Parts: sequence; C-alpha cells; structure tokens
Amino acid sequence: MKAVRFVGKNQPLENYEIPIPEIGANDVLIQIKAAGICHSDVNYKAGILPTAFTPITLGHEISGIIEKVGSQVTNVKIGDRVCVHYVVTCGNCVYCTSGQEQFCPSGQMIGCKRDGGFAEYIAVPARNAVPLPAEISFEEGAIMMCSSATSFHALIKGRIQVGDNVAVFGVGGLGQSAVQLAKIFGANQVFAVDINPAKLDFAQKYGAIPVNAAELDVVTELKRLTNGKGVDVALELAGLPLTQKQAIKSVGVMGRVVFVGLTTQNIEVNTYKEILGNEVELIGANDHHLKEIYTLLEYSRNGRFDTSKLVSNRIPLEAALINEAIDKLKEARGSEVRTVIVSG
Repeated sequence: MKAVRFVGKNQPLENYEIPIPEIGANDVLIQIKAAGICHSDVNYKAGILPTAFTPITLGHEISGIIEKVGSQVTNVKIGDRVCVHYVVTCGNCVYCTSGQEQFCPSGQMIGCKRDGGFAEYIAVPARNAVPLPAEISFEEGAIMMCSSATSFHALIKGRIQVGDNVAVFGVGGLGQSAVQLAKIFGANQVFAVDINPAKLDFAQKYGAIPVNAAELDVVTELKRLTNGKGVDVALELAGLPLTQKQAIKSVGVMGRVVFVGLTTQNIEVNTYKEILGNEVELIGANDHHLKEIYTLLEYSRNGRFDTSKLVSNRIPLEAALINEAIDKLKEARGSEVRTVIVSG
C-alpha cells in the first residue's frame, strides 16, 4: 500500500510502498478515506515533538471503512463507516477503566508512537473504531477526531457554565470548533483572538466577537468588552508564551485558564497578582476521551455542531502536497482551517 512517511527532523515526508498491516483477533483493518493534517504534524516534522521511530507514517485524524475484522470483534463489521480514536491503550489499567485512557502507561498515539493515517490502510484495536453517522462526511469525521475532540475536552475541563464569557486564543483548526462548542455549552459571549483577519471573519460567522491581536492590546480589549471584569474562561490553543500570558491576564475573579496549545517554552507568572489574588485556576488539557467522541459526533449528526465548513482544503495522498500543506500550516500562511488528505 502507499504511505507518506516522516523520515527525520526537518526532512520532507516521502512516498513509500509498505505492506498492508496485519490484524489480530481484537483488531480491525480500515481502508482510510480521509486524514487531517494537524499542527502536531508540524511539530513532528520539525523535531519539536519526538516520534517513536523513523520512518513512521504520520496522521492521527482518520476516518474510513472497515475492510477486515478480527475473530473476536463484535462492535463493528466489514463495510461500516468509522472514525478513529487516536490513543491506542491497554483497556485494562486504572486509567483505561476510569475513562482517563490518555494516561495509560502503555498508551500509543497513532501517528507518533505507531503508524498513522497518511496511508491507504491502518490497523487498530476495534475499540478505537467509532461508528461514523451517515450524516457526517469522512472528511468531517476525520478532523473531529483531534481538532474538535480536543477542543471539546478542553471546554469540559474549563467547566463552562451558562452565561460565561469565553476567550479562544487561536482560531485555527481547534479554535473554530471551540467557538461553536462554547456556544453549545451555554457561553454568553465568545471572543475569538487571532492575528489572521480571515480566520477572525470565519469565527465571527459562528457567532464569535473578533479580537485582532495584531491591532489591539488583547488583555485591555477583553477587559473593555466585559465591562472591566475579564472573561470567565480563557482557552489557549496557540501554544505561544505570549498568548499563554495574555490568557492568564484576561480572566477575572475565579477565572479558568485552559492550556491546550503545545510549546516547550516557559512562562513567568506573578503568583499572587495573576493567580492567587483572584483564585484563578490554571488547567492543563491533554488530548480527549473516547467516550467524549460519541457525544461530539451526536452534536454534529443532529446539526447542533456545524462541521461542514471546517474542512477548507482537500489534497490527495502525495508527499509533495502534504509537505506543502504542513509547511504552510507551520508558517501560519493562508486562511485554511483544516487540510484533509482524501484517498480511495
């Protein structure tokens, strides 16, 4: 089968021909129909986030059709449309059995610790194959497995209450989902913070109030827009020390700041003024849970969550085009929300 693989730090991804993976008794083989390109793939290519081995097939936003099932599989059958939960776990440890499977000691992220979705086929445990409703396209189902699901989990961690004001820092792939989902959670006002006018315009169509960080002092503007109170929840998706600091400073009394964006850099915090004095909570959000995906898909299936416009670019399974998309995402060029590789 064809696969596009990461071969080394700062090296272009390459086209490969590799065997179709074998499956065990509890596994399924999926013919991949769509695979999203995520900012994590930018970090893998740049060597910021390490992969378990090279060459490795990247890609963790995946959907497709069940091609083959193991002898013990009962939850899906050949021909089913599915999307893929990207954390492969043991299923038996205390974290797996309590629904916190992202902390499984033997957990492997698809596209990082094991081969991923930039390929024609993938083998995964059957429990990772989530039925994809007919109302949702393969492309939309794929991107929901990270960009939407990760935002959904982060908003749960932020404990949004009806009437809260929410600031979303970074309205790319994750942020556009976060804007809509915050409204579903009952947010009063959602502020979209970014430097890209096209992405701000896109977020505004989903009901967000745009805050152009290239033109305004973000913290001052958010305080002004909330009558001096500050926001109740700040969701930081950009993974930049600057936006992390802005998120902390933008919340008011008992505000919750949720860090989602990845960075290896440190920030300095005035412990009393920025955290203790107003009982501000600083919360980390790591991936998402399998059970959350089912709720998210139902939101999309019944029309509450509009995923139809989140896929902004479609490309075939070709290394040159995938490299171009990853590099464009790295440089924050263009207005694309999510680029998806389509095959089959």
